[in-house]
Amino acid sequence: MTVPPRAVLSLVAAVAIGALSGLTARSGAAPDTPLDGFNVIATPGQPFGSESAKLALAGAKRLGARAVAVVPFLWQTTPASPDLVRGNDISDDELRAGIRDAHALGLAVVVKPHVWVPQSWAGAINMTSDADWRRWFANYRRELGRIARTAAEENADALAIGTELSGTTQRPEWSDLIGAARSIYAGRLFYVAHNVEETQRVPFWQQLDAIGVSLYPPLGADGDRAGRRAIMRAIADRLDAVATQAGKPVLVGEVGLRSARGAAARPWESAEERDAAPSPALQAQVLADWLDVLNRPSIGGVMIWRWFTDPNAGGLTDTDFTVQGKPAEQVVACAWARKCDAEESPIAAP
Repeated sequence: MTVPPRAVLSLVAAVAIGALSGLTARSGAAPDTPLDGFNVIATPGQPFGSESAKLALAGAKRLGARAVAVVPFLWQTTPASPDLVRGNDISDDELRAGIRDAHALGLAVVVKPHVWVPQSWAGAINMTSDADWRRWFANYRRELGRIARTAAEENADALAIGTELSGTTQRPEWSDLIGAARSIYAGRLFYVAHNVEETQRVPFWQQLDAIGVSLYPPLGADGDRAGRRAIMRAIADRLDAVATQAGKPVLVGEVGLRSARGAAARPWESAEERDAAPSPALQAQVLADWLDVLNRPSIGGVMIWRWFTDPNAGGLTDTDFTVQGKPAEQVVACAWARKCDAEESPIAAP
């Protein structure tokens, strides 16, 4: 779910525990600690390394987050453009500062680059010729290598080689790209597939250490909680099957939805795409359901989309994905830090 523009910017259980040992060792977290946390997006004027960003990271930690994903953006003008470049949302120094500041708080760090395509999304990327594909992959390999070097130098706990690039994953260039990333970064590598359907099609899971997935399936009407939970359970069962077949854990690299009416039907939809009245209780309820359903041995962590480096972001009238200043904070604290207050709960038990 790539949002900021460039300018603004069993066997399964055993495998999961073994993989998580490598994923969490660098931050000093316990070997079997799941990578539960937030995707953290740099707010303009409040970059990683700033005092405000440090406060925001500390706020995520207080809610029980064990990890954060730091998200640098790459950028291309159209889905068919091979001229991909690094965005200006996070510099190398800011990426380095974000990793260091999160580690200083005892948080594991996932470095998770996204490709931003204006008025489109990463899954639409598709070149019109083999020459353009070669050019696109050469550019992507260059920029990923630059990010991987910073991740390696700062001992980041995991590195995503890509996020929701569903139109590219059948290309043969991925094998060499993964090898190039491993030559730079010795930690855990994964790829974030778009929804469970792409996890079943990715051909290179055996070259990686974990299966990544973003979860934004249609969940029905806002009030149909029973139907929503049935959809979630069916998806989680399919993820179990993928994990068993690959012999690797699943990291939910993104899950979330806006705190807005109608968001359950289209969880991927941004505030820029549709005006809607705030519904922070809906966001809280849906996230509570996801955290409950995804609490199973095959899942090595759940990373919520999203959290900003602005510690004052969000609030009850905000309709963005961030959980900051909303009832969803209490849901997260209950699930991750066991700080539960039934009398003040914003949701009803399922």
